[in-house]
Amino acid sequence: MATVTEVLTAATDSVSLINDINTKGRNSMYAGSTKDVDGDVVASIWTQAQINEAVQLNVDHLETILAYTDPDVAGSSANKSSYTTAITTGNTYISNNPS
Repeated sequence: MATVTEVLTAATDSVSLINDINTKGRNSMYAGSTKDVDGDVVASIWTQAQINEAVQLNVDHLETILAYTDPDVAGSSANKSSYTTAITTGNTYISNNPS
């Protein structure tokens, strides 16, 4: 059985995705961007709807993780601010970037 710390550590990938897309938009590797032969970022060809879907899936994932009771993530005194901030950031991103 996983511990609260292990569950939260695994959820950090969702925080990274949300924050990177929020900062870089179509230039985020999490939104499908690539690099050309010179190492320059090539913006994603994903639609805004696809990018928003990726963000929403990760917001949903974080909300589910924070509600876990076995292990008791919900009742844990562990610092969860990066996760709750990422949820807010993701929701704001989707709201600010309608598809």
